[in-house]
Amino acid sequence: MKLQQLLPGLLLAGSVAMTVAQPVKAEVVQVTGVQLNSTPNGLQVILQTTNGAAPQVVTSSYDQTLLIDLLNAQLSLPEGDTFTQENPAFGITSVTVNRLYDNSIRVTIKGVAELPMAEVVPSPQGVVLSLTTTSETAEAPPSQTPETTDSEPSESPQTPTEAESADETQPDDLVEEPEEIELVVTGQQEGGYRVIDATTATRTDTPLRDVPQSIQVVPRQVIEDQQVVRITEAARNVSGVVRTEGYGGATDNYTIRGFAISNNLRNGFSDAGSYSLTDVANIERVEVLKGPASVLYGQIEPGGVVNYITKQPLSEPFYAASFTAGSYDFYRPSIDISGPLDPDKNVLYRLNVAYENSGSFRDFVDSELFVVAPILSFKITDKTTLTLEYEYLDLDRTFDRGFPPLTAMFDLPISRYLGEPNDSYSHRSHKAGYVLDHRFSENWRIRNAFSAQIVDLERTNVQARTFQLEGDGRTLRRRFNDADEYRENYSLQTDLVGKFNTGSISHQLLLGLELSRAKAGYTLLRANFPSLDIYNPVYGFPRPTSFGDGFGRDENTDTLGIYVQDQLTLLPNLKLLVGGRFDSVDLDIEDVSDALNGSEAEKSSRYFEAFSPRVGIVYQPIEPISLYASYSRSFRPNIFAFTSDGQLIEPERGTQYEAGIKGEFLDGRLSTTLAAYQITKTNVATTDPNDTDFSIAAGEVKSRGIELDVRGEIRPGWNVIASYAHMDAFVSKDESIPEGDELVNAPNNTASLWMTYEFQRGALQGLGFGAGLYFVGAREAELPNTIEIPSYLRTDAAIFYRRDNYRAALNIKNLFDTKYYDSQGFLVYPGAPLTLLGTFGVEF
Repeated sequence: MKLQQLLPGLLLAGSVAMTVAQPVKAEVVQVTGVQLNSTPNGLQVILQTTNGAAPQVVTSSYDQTLLIDLLNAQLSLPEGDTFTQENPAFGITSVTVNRLYDNSIRVTIKGVAELPMAEVVPSPQGVVLSLTTTSETAEAPPSQTPETTDSEPSESPQTPTEAESADETQPDDLVEEPEEIELVVTGQQEGGYRVIDATTATRTDTPLRDVPQSIQVVPRQVIEDQQVVRITEAARNVSGVVRTEGYGGATDNYTIRGFAISNNLRNGFSDAGSYSLTDVANIERVEVLKGPASVLYGQIEPGGVVNYITKQPLSEPFYAASFTAGSYDFYRPSIDISGPLDPDKNVLYRLNVAYENSGSFRDFVDSELFVVAPILSFKITDKTTLTLEYEYLDLDRTFDRGFPPLTAMFDLPISRYLGEPNDSYSHRSHKAGYVLDHRFSENWRIRNAFSAQIVDLERTNVQARTFQLEGDGRTLRRRFNDADEYRENYSLQTDLVGKFNTGSISHQLLLGLELSRAKAGYTLLRANFPSLDIYNPVYGFPRPTSFGDGFGRDENTDTLGIYVQDQLTLLPNLKLLVGGRFDSVDLDIEDVSDALNGSEAEKSSRYFEAFSPRVGIVYQPIEPISLYASYSRSFRPNIFAFTSDGQLIEPERGTQYEAGIKGEFLDGRLSTTLAAYQITKTNVATTDPNDTDFSIAAGEVKSRGIELDVRGEIRPGWNVIASYAHMDAFVSKDESIPEGDELVNAPNNTASLWMTYEFQRGALQGLGFGAGLYFVGAREAELPNTIEIPSYLRTDAAIFYRRDNYRAALNIKNLFDTKYYDSQGFLVYPGAPLTLLGTFGVEF
């Protein structure tokens, strides 16, 4: 089949990356010239090669930028190593061709407001990139002289005059009898596991290799290949991150570099705090920034932050549906549809819907979930876009508290349930917001965004009353809880981003303002409940009709954050990042415990201020290698800590020093990060030894370690994502906890390896296999250290088949039925045994 038949209207949408591949030749193709020709609907980029040879072409994209890499090719221009043309056509702000590595070339094409459409075709001259803008009235501006690194000739074989361009406008004049070529679709998110940049570290689109801090991304392709159904499972692929069983086993929590993280982000906004629950249906990728993030996000633990990036509308029609069924009566259908709502593609939509019904390997535990997430994007003008987003999530499940941290619990069957069969938990959340983006010019833009998150929780459950067994070593005292809880987060962010030069130094400046209000509260009624024999349990006791005591609390937190950041390019291979944020926090607390018991509610107010800086430097001695070092600080208020004289303890402060090396190998297909760090957190509230009703700021904890992350494509069809972390997280000062005790859920060693291989051609084309190993070392269940959770090695596997527009897969999790446990911070949760998940999906 001819390429003209394979590629008519190939549209490179934001999150889709495709590879046009030929058999790789032994010799390196020389690109000797670059020529731009205007066309009625856009632009032609002609990469002239010796003897018309066509190198392997790999395309990827992000936001309004199209990246086209020519592998096994060298740039040999008379003018130097770089070709640049500003504003070559309507809707295209720049075209740049430069050397990426010794044997690869990168073509960077930036659109004004959206990604240009592109076709890649060979010709007798080499490779032709046919770019099309969406406007039907596109008119090419007058030809301009391209800039080069060494000289600026007014005219050359690579820079045709207007007359020459006019004579060579039509693609048919250049593309005569194109050779046959095979099209291979390798996945999503910039080539499957390959990720170029992320926004979490800088709030700007910055290449990962230019960020002086460890940031890792788990793209959508990994989530799909591993058949992740709980978003926290994706974090197993990142070094230094240990998933934590959340509230009743139903929320998204992590331990990062030894510190418990309960405040995740969603598109850069706080995601409902410790009540955060995110379904995978609407998530495009998971970005993990390790180390202090207060410089951009305010009140964050120093270990790091997890940012969920949601799916965005596509400019071309897309329709996908899938159905997954598996062990323990697991059923999950989902749909994902997107496209334009008008002929001009000024209004785009996307809709994700998923339903899940599941049992569990745990006795009496089941769940039912429904999520719907519509999104609309309006192109108001060529420079202004408005995006509206909403998500509704409804979860009903058994409230599972796992096991108390007792040695005897490791002898129980992992199915053993210590509550009552009718324990219940409901979670209802509404998450809505908008993003208004306006470009004043090519170099200056403003982004205004708003997020509203409303979460309501209800639970009635029976759980352990104490974390000790009775004298017989088998009886567990229990209590009954009836709780109503809520959380509301409202946040308004405004970012101004500008690019400018001061002499030979280029700047990317970020000025930001964030106003937020968080409201949270709960009422909890408790009553005694019959004890349980953990080895011979009897269930079915009646629920209490009266309660012994009650607790309640309402909080209202107002935060103002002002931040500034400058990314300076001092030299082409030397970059500096400087930033800081000032936060002021007003906290009003109403303790309604007394009101529940017939007395007047107690009210109090508190105020905090903090400045959080960050400084980092990146040096790139050769193009594939980045050496970096950084210093950053974090803060988190001590909300409940008072000294004996009634004074508030200052906020906890985290200080991190980090250094590392980032590398890109195999012509940029494989990325690695090796990082070493030390974090010290001070002002940790601990019990006053002279008065146990109060606290002092004597606590200090430290975490230090080394981490390695690897991700990308080893060869066509062979993807890998792997990690290793060695960590020492411990109490360094305290009045009540022994110094040297290890922090909770902070193993000394963790590692992961996941690989897939898919046949690219022949009779087996589309058939693929996957395998993974996940190791978590022994870690402590509580402070002071008394219970150690054993280490484990879990093995996963997968087999899948992709062909045309459908995909079938079988995922095997915990292949060897390993018995293992995860932590909640003090409770212990058994991991799932051997589990099978079968998936069938179709796309149109």
